[in-house]
Amino acid sequence: MLFMEHALSPAALAELRRPRPYPAVSVLTPTHRRDPLNGQDPIRLRHAVAEAKKRLESDPAVTRERRADVVAQLDRALSEVDLAHAEDGLVIFAAPGEHQVWSLARTVPERVVLSDTFLTRNLVSAHAAGHPFWVLSVSADRVTLWSGGVDRVVEDRSAGFPVVRRQVNFDAERQMRIGDMPSTFTDESTRQFLREADGALSALLRDQPRPLYVTGEEAALSLLDEIGGAARAAVRVPHGGLAHGGPEAVWQAIRPALEEEARRGADSVLGELTSARGRRTYAAGLDELWRNAREGRVRLLAVEENYRAVVRDFGEHLVPAEPGDLDARDDIVDEIVEQCLETGADVRFVPDGALDEADGIAGVLRY
Repeated sequence: MLFMEHALSPAALAELRRPRPYPAVSVLTPTHRRDPLNGQDPIRLRHAVAEAKKRLESDPAVTRERRADVVAQLDRALSEVDLAHAEDGLVIFAAPGEHQVWSLARTVPERVVLSDTFLTRNLVSAHAAGHPFWVLSVSADRVTLWSGGVDRVVEDRSAGFPVVRRQVNFDAERQMRIGDMPSTFTDESTRQFLREADGALSALLRDQPRPLYVTGEEAALSLLDEIGGAARAAVRVPHGGLAHGGPEAVWQAIRPALEEEARRGADSVLGELTSARGRRTYAAGLDELWRNAREGRVRLLAVEENYRAVVRDFGEHLVPAEPGDLDARDDIVDEIVEQCLETGADVRFVPDGALDEADGIAGVLRY
C-alpha cells in the first residue's frame, strides 16, 4: 500500500510507532523527481532492499519462518513502488504480516534498520516540512475537503466528506445560470446543510488540526461566518466552483493565499527569535538544539527548508562527520524535528538563507 506524506495523521503515526514482533525493517532511500538523477533510483532501491534481505539472513535472532515472511513483505512492497511518480525520498516498512510504502517530499538518508519498531522520524520531519493544510470548498449542494502538502492538494474522503446535499428539485447549476445563486445561501435548508458540513469539519480539526483555507462564492463564505463554526477562523479564498472541481484548479486558486501566509509565518518566526535573544531563551546551531531538544526545552524550532547535516555523536556534542564515516548520522535534523514535536514544540520551516547567522537552525527555549 502506497502512502503520500500528507496522509500522516496522528492515528497513522501512532500505528506506525507501536512495537512489532522482531524484525521490523525500515528501508530508506533518496529518490529524484527528474532526469538525469532519477535514472539511478531503481538500482539504488533494489540494492537497499537486497541489503535488508542480507541483514535478515545473517541475523541469528530471526527465525527461518519469520525471515521468509518479512522477505515476502519486502518483495510485495517493492512491486508497489512507482518510481515514475517519485518525490524526494522513499521509505519501506516491512514486518511479519505487513508492509507499507511512503513517498516523501523531503530527502532521506540511505539506511536499513532492523528493530522492534519502524523508523518514523523522517516521515515526521517530511510531514512537518510539507506545511500540511486543509482546504474546504463550499457550494450550495456540495462541500469538498482537500488535503494539501508541498505542491499539491488531493481530495480527502475521510470524516464524512464530501458532504452532499440531498434535496428534491434542487438545481444549483440552473440557479447559477439565472443569477439567483446568492439567494440560495439565504434559505434555511442551505444554512442547515452548511451547519452539517461545519460539524464534520469540527470533528476533523479536533483529530487532525491544521491551517484551514475555505473557497467558495462570497455568499457562501458570508453564510459560514454567520454560522460561526470551525470554518470561521479559516483563511478565505473567494473562488466558486471548486467544490465540483479538480485538484489542480483548487491548488491554483489557493496558491497565492498559501504564499502570503508563508511570508507572514516566516516574518513571525524571525520576530520571535529576535525577541528570544533579549530574554536569553535563544538557541542556535545543531549542537545546541540537539541538546535542548533531548531535554524537552525547545518551545519553537525554526529550520531552513532544505537544511541537512551529516554529523558524528561525541557524547555531549555533535561534530561534522568525515567522509565515509560508518557511524555518521545523516538524518540528525529530522531527529531533532521529531524530538521537538514529541515534546510539544512548534516546528516551523523557513526559506533557505533566513537563518544564516544560526547555521540553518534556531529555537526559542521554554526556560
